[in-house]
Amino acid sequence: MGGGRAQVNKAHKSRFASKASRHAHKIDKVRSGKSETSHRAAVKGARAARIQQSKAIRDKKRAALLKEKRSSNGPSSAPRVIVLVGLSSSANVGSLAKDLLALAEGSDGKLKSSTVASPTYKFRTTVLQAPYGDLTTCMELAKVADLLAFVLPANSFYCGDSNGPIDEFGSQCLSVFRAMGLPSTAVFIRDLPADNKSRQELKKAATSFLSAELPEDCKFYLAGTKDDLHKFMWHFKEQHLSSPHWRSQRPYVMSEQVFINPDENTGLCTLLVSGYLRAHNLSVNQLVHVSGAGDFQLGQIDVLKDPCPLSERKSSDVMETEDNGIQIVNTFVPDPSSQEPLLVENVPDPLAGEQTWPTEEDMEEADINNKQRKLVKRKLPRGTSEYQAAWIVDDTDDEDNDSDNDNQAGSGMVIDEQGHSDQGSDGSDIDAVSHFTEKFDGETVGDTEMADEENLTKDQIEAEIKKIKEANADDEEFPDEVETPLDVPAKKRFAKYRGLKSFRTSSWDPKESLPPDYARIFAFDNFTRTQKHVFAKIAELDGGMKDCAQVGSYVRLYVKNVPTDIASKLCQPSRRIPVVVSGLLQHESKMSVLHFSIKKHDSYEAPIKSKEPLIFNVGFRQFTARPLFSSDNINCNKHKMERFLHHGRFSVASVYAPISFPPLPLIVLKNRDGEQPAIAAIGSLKSVDPDRIILKKIVLTGYPQRVSKLKAIVRYMFHNPDDVKWFKPVELWTKHGRRGRIKETVGTHGAMKCIFNSSIQQHDTVCMSLYKRAYPKWPEQLYHV
Repeated sequence: MGGGRAQVNKAHKSRFASKASRHAHKIDKVRSGKSETSHRAAVKGARAARIQQSKAIRDKKRAALLKEKRSSNGPSSAPRVIVLVGLSSSANVGSLAKDLLALAEGSDGKLKSSTVASPTYKFRTTVLQAPYGDLTTCMELAKVADLLAFVLPANSFYCGDSNGPIDEFGSQCLSVFRAMGLPSTAVFIRDLPADNKSRQELKKAATSFLSAELPEDCKFYLAGTKDDLHKFMWHFKEQHLSSPHWRSQRPYVMSEQVFINPDENTGLCTLLVSGYLRAHNLSVNQLVHVSGAGDFQLGQIDVLKDPCPLSERKSSDVMETEDNGIQIVNTFVPDPSSQEPLLVENVPDPLAGEQTWPTEEDMEEADINNKQRKLVKRKLPRGTSEYQAAWIVDDTDDEDNDSDNDNQAGSGMVIDEQGHSDQGSDGSDIDAVSHFTEKFDGETVGDTEMADEENLTKDQIEAEIKKIKEANADDEEFPDEVETPLDVPAKKRFAKYRGLKSFRTSSWDPKESLPPDYARIFAFDNFTRTQKHVFAKIAELDGGMKDCAQVGSYVRLYVKNVPTDIASKLCQPSRRIPVVVSGLLQHESKMSVLHFSIKKHDSYEAPIKSKEPLIFNVGFRQFTARPLFSSDNINCNKHKMERFLHHGRFSVASVYAPISFPPLPLIVLKNRDGEQPAIAAIGSLKSVDPDRIILKKIVLTGYPQRVSKLKAIVRYMFHNPDDVKWFKPVELWTKHGRRGRIKETVGTHGAMKCIFNSSIQQHDTVCMSLYKRAYPKWPEQLYHV
């Protein structure tokens, strides 16, 4: 009845199971101590742990967000700063500022201050106007803005305005603000028509016109009527404001009032700056930076009663009341043992590198050793001193038959290679040289008609060199070519230069032959670890300390030892920008070598030369520096110096400047006679590293006079035989890709015989690369107010 095929059962899988699993049914579950549901309980417990962990993370984020919202919107928070910027000359910023302040204050009377507390909207705000045409002031105001509001007149979209909604100055401002890091942004559209349809069309046109220039979260508001501004104020109250990362790492105070307390007969004074403390708590032991003036110590911090509270309350914690009615809540005085010292430059010890004078015992021991030393007579080359003889190995005693021209080969420039095959010579070598000279007469290829150099005057030689260089040199492809002077020996003119066998792999000691300015700077053993430690200290200050003023409180800072002339400029009534006092992180007052990644601004056409005085805006700081430009090699510890900052690509600018911790934006300005400073370049802080090696490269060029296959006589690279012997160890290369070396000198005017690795052409150019380390220039005056 069954089929013809035999039944095949499923194979038993015991061969894949472990021995313990095969005998598991024989073990009593009670004696084993394992319950059936142990695995299920473990899985269930792990799932509960994951749920609990995710809930804890959510609660932590919710608490942080709630704390941030209370610190920015609560009654104890600092007023929100709105900076109004006109993108064209037709934008009326002043009328919009008056409308916003009047609406927030809820009265039509005369405004007393730019900071108002609004009982209607339950928050405080400060409205500032950026003056059109003053780029420096606009930059300083943008650094402290919580909301950067751009003003567009509606008539610029449909009127025949040649500039349009954004003119040249407006586009400059936008590019600078983007490079600095934009805070929360908004756009106000003014001078709107009455009908609703036209208003919405203008809003769409403004949105499409500026959407590419501003962040995605930028809000567009109609600001033609009081109802429009009322709607903005309610949105602004609930809006979560973002700020640049570099600003949120440092406490700062934007001045509401500034006074001077002069000191007698010292030329110094105490600058009193009153304002709201923002971003972080400020310790009285910290150093502070006054924008444009420099770094200073604090003499005292007074926590004052808020002059612009949301709700009037009787405060019982007032310590004292001054004559002018200002009530002091708390006072912090620095502790001399824990106050950070104001160190700007290192004080070098001029005797730190001196050797100690030997004692009498050392002198006696040296005399005994000299008497016991066996004197070995050696045959030395003629004119060799005792010091030179100490470096000659015994094996070279037999190789003393060199000619007089080769005796000085040991005094040449030193590179990675230790020896050359042509330093020893015998009779066969002399025959080879004479044979080499004879072959030039019969095998010269493409001989030129140049006159004999022995019969030329100095002016004729210079004219001939200039003619050859104009015909052969290509400045764009070979920008490092220099001419060897006729009146100064090349070994003196280029004494600080050396040859490198390989730019990438050859070693260069970063501590070798440092300039005197390096004794005045500071360096880190581990910059990354130091930066982590410094930011951890700021977090400790926020946790609450006894000598700290709390963020959001109204404080009065006593900045001591400020020069009186600088303080008077900061307090001028015509000054349109508030004084900003920012707290410095640890070490940020000390000088070091800072490296910035920098790019030339598209609107700046003039050349920017290395070591040219420029104005650097780095975070809250603004100082003068003389940068040294260099390339950025990723796979090499040496970087080539650039004489100019070129368009369209990033370079590295190295400067002597106070230490700063990245990330920090960079805006470079260039002073112009009688005009506002122009934007020269933008970038960001890259690192703080005095050991970064920047090499200046020069290329000496010569031209083949006679060639014969692999050999050539090269002229005009040097002008005397001593220079040829000095630079003999350095490798040669040609613009057509040949490599070679100098064999010997020819004549008395610097011609030389060279050997190459391949046949050389008559129209080729022979080059020699030399390098020396370059350093930035110390600024004459760091800060200018």
